[in-house]
Amino acid sequence: MATCWQGLWAYRFYLIVFFLPIFLLPLPILVPTKEAYCAYTIILMALLWCTEALPLAVTAFLPVIMFPMMGIMTASTIQRPFPFGSKSPGNSLLAEIAVSAPCPVPACQVSLEYLKDTNILFIGGMMVALAVENWNLHKRIALRMLLIIGVRPALLILGFMLVTAFLSMWISNTATTAMMVPIAHAVLEQLHKVPTDRDVEEGRNNPAFELQEQKEETKLDNKQDCPFPPTPSESKTQRNKEQLRFSQGLSLCVCYSASIGGIATLTGTTPNLVLQGQVNSLFPRNGNVVNFASWFSFAFPAMIILLLFSWVWLQVLFLGFDFRKNFGLAEQSRNQEQAAFEVIRREHKLLGPMSFAEKAVTLLFVLLVVLWFTREPGFFTGWGNLAFSNENGKSMTSDGTVAILIAVIMFIVPSKIPGLTQKPGNPGKLKAPPALLTWDIVKKKMPWNIVILLGGGFALAKGSEESGLSKWLGDKLTPLESVPPAAIAFIICLLIAIFTECASNVATTTLFLPILASMSQAICIHPLYVMLPCTLASSLAFMLPVATPPNAIAFSFGGLRVTDMARAGFMLNVIGVLVITLAINSWSIPMFDLHSFPSWAQSNTTGLCGVSQANVTTSSP
Repeated sequence: MATCWQGLWAYRFYLIVFFLPIFLLPLPILVPTKEAYCAYTIILMALLWCTEALPLAVTAFLPVIMFPMMGIMTASTIQRPFPFGSKSPGNSLLAEIAVSAPCPVPACQVSLEYLKDTNILFIGGMMVALAVENWNLHKRIALRMLLIIGVRPALLILGFMLVTAFLSMWISNTATTAMMVPIAHAVLEQLHKVPTDRDVEEGRNNPAFELQEQKEETKLDNKQDCPFPPTPSESKTQRNKEQLRFSQGLSLCVCYSASIGGIATLTGTTPNLVLQGQVNSLFPRNGNVVNFASWFSFAFPAMIILLLFSWVWLQVLFLGFDFRKNFGLAEQSRNQEQAAFEVIRREHKLLGPMSFAEKAVTLLFVLLVVLWFTREPGFFTGWGNLAFSNENGKSMTSDGTVAILIAVIMFIVPSKIPGLTQKPGNPGKLKAPPALLTWDIVKKKMPWNIVILLGGGFALAKGSEESGLSKWLGDKLTPLESVPPAAIAFIICLLIAIFTECASNVATTTLFLPILASMSQAICIHPLYVMLPCTLASSLAFMLPVATPPNAIAFSFGGLRVTDMARAGFMLNVIGVLVITLAINSWSIPMFDLHSFPSWAQSNTTGLCGVSQANVTTSSP
């Protein structure tokens, strides 16, 4: 029997992929409508995403197969870049190409959903982030900030959280965690090291601390130093327990702050881009309501509040309430802190002075952020509207345009000051320095699966709209019209925070955002009132090691049990839900005009929203 169960478990993914589509077949057979066909596809993809029986990106390709075969997306709704009769340059040539296209129209329509401006923004932002990683600029920033903040226990946790959150705003959460966790453990090793061993390593070459070291050697019971001052009555077991708890807290603070920091910027984590893409796909006339500047203005304050409350909770949970010890005010902990500080300073010194490549990447990175913020800020006319506007005065550029521009420049600028250099293997042959970013680096490190996953989400949203499933779901959710919007947003936060512990945050937002958009139209509330909480809550995956890659990285370094992560993460989930609820019901209301139902969200079924409710008005973008 045991062998049978082991065999089933070993082949579980094959069994899921084979039997799951068969198990769900009664839905399209008993209800042969387009809505049921689309629901069949969505349920199948949702279960495959949750179980990961197939790679996430492979599952995202299913709409390309199933939507055309089921007749969900028809030829009459195909979207061409330049419709017939438009005045775009080369219209006749494009028309001939479109007419002579060999592929079936519905299949082409589905494929068009897989590469949109949001995907381009992700690719451009990732290429810039890869350049930052390639030249170790992120490590220099991290070590410098830690040197400024200090290594006292409470401040050390705060320092690692601030550094990790800042870096994860711009580069991937996984890469940030993978870099910061080893640094954290190197610092912990010095904090917990026996002083005599530290003396052997350093060779007693630091006369400034010679008296302190001699004083430490004369102490009794000094074999298990920790960042807390030992007392005569304190046992070795108790000190080991305190060391372990501090190590756990430092590991968790890194992975948690990586997830928290990612919510602050549009490119910080993929669910934010999913939101932008879904809003642009479902509401084409939204007036670019979600862009880099508007998202940062909304999400950055929420990130700061959540980060500070998380620091307080982790400090209380893993360091206790003895603030004298936590902030390093005890005299006996100074030596250990100085050793940890030396580790950080040594690592920073090994980086050497900033190279030309680091300075160039820094300059281009700052330029990228400035261009993102000033393209279409909202409170003044941005450069996009001034320099690159169409006949209606709208900007023809996007955040993706800026990201790709800076990325292309990085492929052009050399990594060293231009000059004549010799090739190492052949002194007589000249060699040009490599560029700041090379395509080999992009090929190796670019997460192309996320690009496909984003496209699969856009295809699902389009299929739901074309099949009528979105309208059907919206009609079924109309009883929620009597529920206060604030209560709806709170329930959504709870639901998504629970669901994202078991499924990836990208899959979670991809599945729920189209449903919530339809619900908002049915009950006549601003779509962002329910879509923003869903997006932010999808990043509240704190309880399980498998919830996010940062959690898995921190867990893999040892010292953590699932119960430790679940206990710390549960309270962070509660704090996160409360912070998101605060954000969506306070400063986001005037920013996005959430108390009105916008004109760009109107549909055939919501034509009376502007007049049917006293507290709902029609607003233009």
